[in-house]
Amino acid sequence: MAAVTLAEVIAALGGDLHGASESAAKTLLIERVGPLQAATPTTLSFLANPKYQSQLSSSLAACVIVAPALAELASSRGPAIVTPDPYLYFARLTQWWASRVRPLSPARIHPSAVIDPSAQVGQGVDIGALAVIEAHARIGDGARIGAHCAIGQGAEIGAGTRLSANVTVGFGCQIGERCIIHSGVVIGADGFGFASTGAAGGGRWEKIEQLGAVRIGDEVEIGANSCVDRGALDDTVLEEGVKIDNLVQIAHNVHIGRHTAIAGCTAIAGSTRIGAHCTIAGAANIVGHLTIADHVHVSAATLISRSIHKPGLYSGVFPFDDNASWEKNAATLRNLHALRQRVQSLEKALEQAQEKKNSS
Repeated sequence: MAAVTLAEVIAALGGDLHGASESAAKTLLIERVGPLQAATPTTLSFLANPKYQSQLSSSLAACVIVAPALAELASSRGPAIVTPDPYLYFARLTQWWASRVRPLSPARIHPSAVIDPSAQVGQGVDIGALAVIEAHARIGDGARIGAHCAIGQGAEIGAGTRLSANVTVGFGCQIGERCIIHSGVVIGADGFGFASTGAAGGGRWEKIEQLGAVRIGDEVEIGANSCVDRGALDDTVLEEGVKIDNLVQIAHNVHIGRHTAIAGCTAIAGSTRIGAHCTIAGAANIVGHLTIADHVHVSAATLISRSIHKPGLYSGVFPFDDNASWEKNAATLRNLHALRQRVQSLEKALEQAQEKKNSS
């Protein structure tokens, strides 16, 4: 991409310019967005975490995005964009930058795509090579369906939603507007439902047909190779703004509240209800049929084995607890071996004292 001026960035995204004049910003070229440490004289960087403040003075960045508290320090080394939330500004900068670096190609329907005559395809839809759109499916205006995608019978894809290559959307499932679904995602596979035909260990498994679907709200993003299973009777639901990382398993009849974010390799068992504005860190496991309140934050590799009714940070696998209690228990656990040795020494001393008393 051709370089842009700092003035163009500010005109597009706002922010207060410090450490340079407006005329200087019109000539200062920005060729890339990058971190402080690896910045070049044409890099636009940002500082959101104060612990990286030491990198500021030595950075070669042309300009740094900072919070008001660091405005004086940042402008003493050169141009700075001052904004209340540097990380949010950085996020919007990446979106603006990507739209210039990776502009969407003109919409077209590839001749090898297979589209059932009863399917409804909106205006400006892009459908890639060898994609399949089955009967009565509905594709909203401006949606982009990648190569080798499969959209099942009666499924709905909202306006402006983007499916990367090799996404499968099962029959009757619904995806809202402006969603991003990455490669390898499967939406609407059967949930894991079986009934045993005999006594424990002696029968066989009888399949329970999964009669629900999946309903996904607007502006949801789902990472590569994640799976969202259809409901057994009711639907599996992801509300608006939910963000799912790669390799996440969401079982049948799970309900995830709006703007909750779930990191990679998390597994959520069936019929769990997760509230709004929660965060679940990587490799967490959540047992089925639980309820998790709004604003709950789960640490990495935590096993959630009972419902959580209060907001807060929860951690641990032995078992999980509120974070403060868990940290105390973890600290005690580290000293458990030494404590055991002390108890054994005390027991031995007591035995010796008792033996001495008996002998006298």
